[in-house]
Amino acid sequence: MLKLIKKLYYDPRIRYLFFGGMTTLVNIIAFAILKGPCHMDYKIGNFFSVAISICFAFFVNKLYVFQSKTNSFLESFHEFCRFVLGRLVTLVIEVGGVPLCVEVLHQSKMVAKIETQFIVVFVNYFISKLLVFRHTNHSNKDQ
Repeated sequence: MLKLIKKLYYDPRIRYLFFGGMTTLVNIIAFAILKGPCHMDYKIGNFFSVAISICFAFFVNKLYVFQSKTNSFLESFHEFCRFVLGRLVTLVIEVGGVPLCVEVLHQSKMVAKIETQFIVVFVNYFISKLLVFRHTNHSNKDQ
């Protein structure tokens, strides 16, 4: 059993699914708080919940998913900039998709938010793997 857990941990796709799920949870909880107790318009709350989850996602992807090592603050900053630029693509999907589902398809706000998360998680994996953390060393893979 321990061998299976280690094997799963060392697979970056499994780590991405786990931390992608955690990022999605951060996004949905922030959205619920901003539009609920904070009484923020759902479009503005959606934007801020995405921004919060992008920051969270950068750190967990860098440290745990792709285990990226950088040698300086400047390298980390460039990595963060590539990450944010990549996430702007999915920000458009999410910020445009939620109102589309709510106003055109007449879905509930939370259902629309969750639906767009599936698309966002899938696209973000490939953006992160191919464009942001492409120079990552996976030497831990065989442990």
